[in-house]
Amino acid sequence: MDLSTPLQLIGRSAEFQHIVEVLARDGDLLITGVPGSGRRTLVRGAAQEVGAIVLEIDCIRAIDGQRFVQLLAETISQNWQPAKIQDWVAQNASEFFVLNLEGKLKLLHSLNQKQLWQAFEILLQLPQIIAVDLHQRVVLILQSFPHIRSWDRNGLWETTLRREIKVQTDVSYVLIATIAESSQQTDETNYPLETVQLPPLAKDVLAVWAREILHTQGLKFDSRSQALQLFLDAVQGHIGDAMTLIRRLQTLCRPEALITEKEVQQAIAELLKDLSITFESLLMLLPANQVHLLECLALDSTDKPQSKEYIQKHGLSRGGSLQGALTGLQHKGLIYNAEQGYRLALPLLALWLQQRLS
Repeated sequence: MDLSTPLQLIGRSAEFQHIVEVLARDGDLLITGVPGSGRRTLVRGAAQEVGAIVLEIDCIRAIDGQRFVQLLAETISQNWQPAKIQDWVAQNASEFFVLNLEGKLKLLHSLNQKQLWQAFEILLQLPQIIAVDLHQRVVLILQSFPHIRSWDRNGLWETTLRREIKVQTDVSYVLIATIAESSQQTDETNYPLETVQLPPLAKDVLAVWAREILHTQGLKFDSRSQALQLFLDAVQGHIGDAMTLIRRLQTLCRPEALITEKEVQQAIAELLKDLSITFESLLMLLPANQVHLLECLALDSTDKPQSKEYIQKHGLSRGGSLQGALTGLQHKGLIYNAEQGYRLALPLLALWLQQRLS
């Protein structure tokens, strides 16, 4: 392994290189993985590598078309001089937008549905105009993009966005989603997206990464103990949970000290205690059949939850209800798909459930 690789890219070098190549040739991307798998870090790093301007929108905040256009407008207008935005509004979009005193592009309140749609179509041309003016590529990152389908029932907004970005020569569209999105074929024939999947990191790769991060803080695992193994078992190849656990270890251990099993156990116990309110809230938001399945998979992992034996053993309901729960948990990024054996995607949640149910 090349240790000159930036720490956050260790174990993801091939994916990183692929993303750089796609962005450099004006490609568009779908990046799938669970929360905390490094999806945004990779895209931001790759965009920097090709010298692109990054525009980033969290689609969970887009509760309808109007909010989506507003978020898009604010994000795009942050990356160009206010005077140029003002000129663009005056020439193209004065009936839809206004530039406020803070230099933010705002939608006019009185727009009807037809005008909102016109505003959206005009706005989608702006990233290309900015890219040409600044002689820089633009990368539009849409975090949790599938969320817009909750109100874009006919896929009209998504299709228009894909079509527009496809014809723009200096703008790349990067859709960030959970692994479940890999199997969704939304208009893939007309506007195909290259897919990059981020599986969990292999244990040996994560071990190198963790050692390197700790080394920068003057800390290391005690090689005579099972501390490193305990750490790796707890985080299951998940970068986000590994980073959270490392931060906790840094607060527990003094510099130049060896990390033993005791410190790792203490760090895990403290983290689970701190996260318990978050995890409790999460379970309250899930349907009962998804909670039940999540608990079963945490206590008794299997790559065949649909098997007759597993269903009988755990009192699961057969057929559509079980398949619906599996699909729902995958879409929320809480479990991996069949390729990864349906295991829980957030290892600390799995540990917390095991502790709670034992």
